[in-house]
Amino acid sequence: MVKKVQISGIDTNTLISLNKKTQEELMLQIKQGNEKAKEKFIMGNLKLVLSIIKRFQSGKVSADDMFQAGCVGLIKAVHNFDISVGVCFSTYAVPMIIGEIKRVLRTTNSLRISRSIRDRAYQALTIRTELEKNNELATMEQIAKKMSVEEKEVVYALDAISDPMSLYDPVYNKAGDTIELLDQIKDENNTDSHWTEKVALDCALEKLNEREKKIIIMRYYEGKTQTEISTEIGLSQAQVSRLEKLALSFIKSKLSYT
Repeated sequence: MVKKVQISGIDTNTLISLNKKTQEELMLQIKQGNEKAKEKFIMGNLKLVLSIIKRFQSGKVSADDMFQAGCVGLIKAVHNFDISVGVCFSTYAVPMIIGEIKRVLRTTNSLRISRSIRDRAYQALTIRTELEKNNELATMEQIAKKMSVEEKEVVYALDAISDPMSLYDPVYNKAGDTIELLDQIKDENNTDSHWTEKVALDCALEKLNEREKKIIIMRYYEGKTQTEISTEIGLSQAQVSRLEKLALSFIKSKLSYT
């Protein structure tokens, strides 16, 4: 567990936290171009970065390096956050912070590629260059035929020497408009509507009181019965049932509003 990290003279044990109202006020100022507000907002969210790097233990990457990578993700999240969407900043920022940390981990812990695979990849690149002298795109089939190997061997060799990309790597950046690799990937089981619903649900859960939140988590995330919950938290089953219905009604109203 990371207890203390010094980053550019910052003692992370003394980092501050900002309440939700302050974060919202600062974010509005940031969108109006207030640099001091941006600095305060970033400093007030460094604890979020610290909490995330504690989940990554690596003997080859120092906590300091992971922290700095996480800060890059945090700054990207601040720049790209859209306040009109109405989601919690931390919900939006966490994937970007994790993406930057994983990029550092991948770079440092890259796989060792055998010499034979490297040689085959470089041979394929050379042949591709020759085939494309007439400005025609060379296919994997053509390259494999020239090398007298199967097409899948060419694909495998070229993939082996390619640098890994983060889902948050920009593929377009012009006039402040950034499109990331993640934006170009479609997942039939994880559509925009599903993602929005998940974010809205997370935000609604955070607004429940501790008892209601615990009941919902135990009931729908851990699969416990009302009887089991009543025994564990010291309430009658009728009380658990009433609190569960109130919590579900509140969540539904927030989802409908969203």
